[in-house]
Amino acid sequence: MMDKFQNKYRISSARASWWNYANNAGYFITICTKNRVNYFGEIGALSEIGKIAESEWVKTTTIRPDMNLELDEFVVMPNHFHAIIWIGDNDYNRDDMRTASIHTFGPQSKNLASVMRGYKSSVTMFARKNNIEFGWQERFYDSIIRDEESYQRIKNYIINNPSNWKTDKFNT
Repeated sequence: MMDKFQNKYRISSARASWWNYANNAGYFITICTKNRVNYFGEIGALSEIGKIAESEWVKTTTIRPDMNLELDEFVVMPNHFHAIIWIGDNDYNRDDMRTASIHTFGPQSKNLASVMRGYKSSVTMFARKNNIEFGWQERFYDSIIRDEESYQRIKNYIINNPSNWKTDKFNT
């Protein structure tokens, strides 16, 4: 549904309004390239920007040590990226911080959205500096990993995604 903010239409958030995305939890994320263009190369043969997408993701924990992040399975596909990321206990998701920020609107920092924004920005900046045609879709998809069964299902999906590319819904 389209809501209005300051008299302009905006897309409603896909995030769970009842959840604080700084919480200590696991998240499955998917980010697509703009118009699902195969900027990242092919299965088994990443392009230059595909290699940067991979290396920038690997740097995520080093860049944000204060968030106690852990990277799990991930894969760079021709036109999208899948990953599991864990946000551990940290100063930004303590109980006293959680209640103060759960329904606060404004700049998002030290949460899943800020990690994704930083990641997408670093890949985009590399592309621009090196005159590489590239773009991300505006948003990203996320799912909170709630139990071991869903974790295993998601992990297997990511691992098997390259071999299932021919029938993948993102393969346009």
